[in-house]
Amino acid sequence: MRTTASYDLFPDAPSERAIARARWLAREGRIADAEQAYRGVLATHPDLKAGWAECFELLRLHHRAEDALRLAEGALGHFGLTAFPFTLQGAALIELGRYREAFAALEQALERDPDLALAWHELGYAAYRIGDPSRALLALDRAFGLEPHTETLRLRGRILREGGRYQAAEVAFEGAAQAAEHREQREVAEHEILATRRFAFYAPRRPDDLSAAERWFAETGTVVLAPDAGPVPPSDDALVQAFLEVSHDSGWRFGQVVVAGPALPIWSTLAEGLRAPRVEWTALDPATCPVVVAPRPLPADAAWPVLTRAVAEHAAGLVFVLEHAADPSAAVGADVIGVLADGDVRRSRMPNTAHALAESQHPAVRYAGRRMRPAP
Repeated sequence: MRTTASYDLFPDAPSERAIARARWLAREGRIADAEQAYRGVLATHPDLKAGWAECFELLRLHHRAEDALRLAEGALGHFGLTAFPFTLQGAALIELGRYREAFAALEQALERDPDLALAWHELGYAAYRIGDPSRALLALDRAFGLEPHTETLRLRGRILREGGRYQAAEVAFEGAAQAAEHREQREVAEHEILATRRFAFYAPRRPDDLSAAERWFAETGTVVLAPDAGPVPPSDDALVQAFLEVSHDSGWRFGQVVVAGPALPIWSTLAEGLRAPRVEWTALDPATCPVVVAPRPLPADAAWPVLTRAVAEHAAGLVFVLEHAADPSAAVGADVIGVLADGDVRRSRMPNTAHALAESQHPAVRYAGRRMRPAP
């Protein structure tokens, strides 16, 4: 979660120039170079609080909490017992799970500067991490009142959503999108808006009450055909038959079955059921409204990003995989999944086409707005 460095603490044009290269390297993903550049800024501009905050957040974002704590201690050495370094120290202690110490550090920060929005925000984050949503929301409201900021609204939205308050959460995320200063912030907020609408599909249940497949749909917008517990893992044939049923009931008409990866016999069954030719990936024609198929996502295969990008960019067709690793953060290109899997073992689930059909018609489904018939 990006929190600390998102605050524009002390805008200053010369300082902005000094820190520009470090920011560029961080955005380019050159983390080691960015850290070195930030530390260079701290050596030449030690009073620049934005440099300390952004270097701290770089370490935090890449799970280097011990290094972040050492940086915070360096800030304490430079700035003394003031609110800003105590806030960094508290933020680092949160990531280390040392919550009692984190609260103590943040309380010391607020004793010294009760109007430091950054400290209130981190206090809200700490309360969120220990499972105290009421305290978290109170702190975040204070932070937002002092300094309206997209990251505070995003965290507020997450807390409200986890409590099942979907409408209030969506309002918070919409505010975050409107307040975003950078494209990345706006895109994240817009993603959260869509996810919140999908979670609301299961209301009044809260996110913690959903099955793994339901959470997968809510978080990614990807439909899982086998979301219900069953006696045995579903076969390839059962998953293909479920996909055919959802396709027919949805009125989808695909012009090609584009095979990525192994040419399984089951793809001929799928092509016959869809009444569409089965072709190799090099014969992809986005105008035909293709369905790209694979046993699993194939991120290491050079063809995979080409195919998934073509489907998305032409806003026509789908990507269907038989199974997918059961981790939403690892989602790679698939629009419809047969069943989730743990390693090489499929979960014992059974296809539920009625449930999948309802999810496939949700306005925030991953492939919303795509054409599902060949171009005339």
